[in-house]
Amino acid sequence: MKQLLQYLLVFVFLAAFAVNANAQANYKKITNYRAYYGWAKHYPQDWMITRQFVNDGKSYFLLVNPQTLETKIDEPDFYQVKPMTIEEARTFFKATPYIKALQKAESQSVSTQDAGIESGMPKQTGITLTADLCPSHKLLDKIIFTDIIAEFKKVEHPVPIALSITGIWMRQHPQDLDWLKKMQDEHEIYITWINHSFNHRVSATLPLKENFLLEAGTNINFEVLETEMAMLKNGLLPSVFFRFPGLVSDKKLVYEITDFGLIPIGTDAWLAKGQQPQAGSIVLIHGNGNEPVGVKDFIKLLKSKTQSIAKKQWLLYDLRESVDEEFQGE
Repeated sequence: MKQLLQYLLVFVFLAAFAVNANAQANYKKITNYRAYYGWAKHYPQDWMITRQFVNDGKSYFLLVNPQTLETKIDEPDFYQVKPMTIEEARTFFKATPYIKALQKAESQSVSTQDAGIESGMPKQTGITLTADLCPSHKLLDKIIFTDIIAEFKKVEHPVPIALSITGIWMRQHPQDLDWLKKMQDEHEIYITWINHSFNHRVSATLPLKENFLLEAGTNINFEVLETEMAMLKNGLLPSVFFRFPGLVSDKKLVYEITDFGLIPIGTDAWLAKGQQPQAGSIVLIHGNGNEPVGVKDFIKLLKSKTQSIAKKQWLLYDLRESVDEEFQGE
């Protein structure tokens, strides 16, 4: 009996180690990272391939479950694979929430600011929280995370949050990034990582239609793919979401982003601008130290909902589930 118990303890330890190692998988030697589309089947699930890359001599796919918007990295050998163009793949998966969300984002591509999906589940009481990590010399606003953990620990654990991250922020703030990963590894928070471009260039003088990613000379391939590679090298899993820097885009740029298989995410409640969240809102704050007003307003909102949170009447929602549920059954 004692020997059996020892075997079980070793098994549990190895299983826990494997889960932890998988959660922190870093791809440090990426080459040939590119957009690559197709169908991958591993019974009973169909996946859509969105990227292909090589790491340390081994080939990998970035895959999305078109029903749940879940992403994962896996080796091609485990799947029946059929390469496709992006158009063919979108046609093949046209009935899924993922493709419907891409189409919805494209239909809202006209406005210069805030194109894309702006709200999630309007029938639910609660919000989807997104925090942007734009380049900044200031430290991460950790109070956002510690306060939501404290408020929700009895009703939601881990607490879902979506973080829009830039390549420059990852480079500037390795310690803050490690802290976020630690919070996720300890199951305090569950992070959906949103591509927010690599450089997040901005001009104080250019008009919006020539600013941010619309600035002349912007290499959109670099801004998208280099950010994803930086995520993977830092042990982060890219999602299918993209947030435009400054929430600024035009129709051409929106379609360039959706051609990468990415769903632009806007907001209907940028707290620092005084926009009040409604049921199902995708709320925007900045967690990079540059927007104390927005952070203060969010903490105030959180405190005002203490009783509703305790009764599970006001919750935070996973961005993937928020978008997925909106297009289920359509």
